[in-house]
Amino acid sequence: MAERNLDFDEIIERRNTDSLKYDFTLRRGMPEDVLPLWVADMDFKTSSYIEDALVKRSKDGIFGYSEVQTDYYEIVADWMKKHHNWDTQESWLIKTPGVVFALAMAVKAYTKEGDKVLIQQPVYYPFSEVIEDNGRVIISNDLYLGEDNRYHMDFDDFENKIRENQIKLFLLCSPHNPVGRVWSKEELIRIGDICLKYGVIVVSDEIHNDFVYNREHYVFASLKKEYEDISIICTSPSKTFNLASMLISNIFIPNWNLKRKFRKQVDAAGISQLSALGLVACEAAYQDGEVWYQAMISYIKSNIDFVKDYVDRYLRNVKMIETEGTYLVWLDFREAGLDANILDRKIIYDAKVWLDSGRIFGDAGKGFQRINVACPRSIVKEALDRIRVHITDRIAE
Repeated sequence: MAERNLDFDEIIERRNTDSLKYDFTLRRGMPEDVLPLWVADMDFKTSSYIEDALVKRSKDGIFGYSEVQTDYYEIVADWMKKHHNWDTQESWLIKTPGVVFALAMAVKAYTKEGDKVLIQQPVYYPFSEVIEDNGRVIISNDLYLGEDNRYHMDFDDFENKIRENQIKLFLLCSPHNPVGRVWSKEELIRIGDICLKYGVIVVSDEIHNDFVYNREHYVFASLKKEYEDISIICTSPSKTFNLASMLISNIFIPNWNLKRKFRKQVDAAGISQLSALGLVACEAAYQDGEVWYQAMISYIKSNIDFVKDYVDRYLRNVKMIETEGTYLVWLDFREAGLDANILDRKIIYDAKVWLDSGRIFGDAGKGFQRINVACPRSIVKEALDRIRVHITDRIAE
C-alpha cells in the first residue's frame, strides 16, 4: 500500500474543524479575514499510514485505559537511531502529554520556588511561562545575531549567568525556536561542559529535531557519556507528523535519580496512561511514515528557499534570518523603522496576516516576526504579498 497524502500544494479547508489556528480568530481579537501563519502546526494532511491506523483503532469501539507494549519503545528507538544516531534504553523513557508539560514538570522537579532558571532568549515563549507560572525566576543568556546572519551563544555570559545566579536548571531549545539555529557539536559541547562544571541539569527541547536543512542535529545527551547524567531529552512526533492534538511526547531521562524526581511530579499532576489514539499515531508515524516525512521535509525546505528569495527581492528593509532548522522563519523588520507595537498592528490589521510577534519570545525578539511556512506555497506567497503591498512598499513610498 502506497502513501496517499503527498500533495502538499493541496489547500485543506481547516475552518469549522475546531482548529486553533483558523477557528479562533475573532475570539483572540483578530480580524475575521486574517491569514493565520502563527501557531506551529501544519496545513498538510499527515501520513495516510497514520490516518489508517487511527481509523482501524477507532473501529474497535472501545477506548478504555491503554498502555504500550515493548514494540512501541522499539519503534521509537529505531527512529532515534536512524535519524539522530542515538542509542536509547527503554528504562529511560517517560511518556507525557506534551513537551511543554514536560518542561513544567522538570521545573517543579529540579528547582524550588524562588530559584532562577536559565534560558536563551529570544526563545519559545512557554519556556518563560513554565518558569514564572511556577514561581521561579527567569535568567536569560540572550543569543546574539552575528554578521553571518545567524544567531550565536555568548559562552562567557552563559557561564557568568550560571555562576552569579546559582543556576541549577537550564532549558535548551535545540533546534532553536524561533531563530532557526541548529546548534553545532562544538557549541553543544561547550555549554555542556560548563553545565557539568557547575552541576546544572539540562532540559533539551528537541521537538524540532527532524527539521534540519544542510546540517546535522546532535542529541545533547549523546555527545558525551557524562551528559547522560544531567540530561532530560524531550522528543515528540507531534511537530514532525502534525499530531499536536494527539498529546504524546517521549521524554528520555538516563539518570535514574533525575527520572525518579521527574516521575514524582508527573504522578502528582495526576497523569498515568495517555490517549490510546496518541500512542497508535506515534507508532504508525515512526514505523510507516518515512516516505511522507521525506516528501514533507523536502517541500518545507523549498518553501524556506522561496521565502528567502521573496524577502531578498521584494520586502525592502526586511531581512530573513538564516533558517537551519524548524519550519518557522524569523523575519527581521527592525530596519523598517517601525516601533514594535506599531509593526504588530500593521501586520495584523493592515496586511491581515497573523504571525507571532517577536515580542512574545522576550525583549530580544522585538522588531521581529515569526512565520510558519508549513503550508501550501500559495498561502505563503499570499502572506508575503500582503506584507509587501500593505507594509514594506508603503514605508518605501
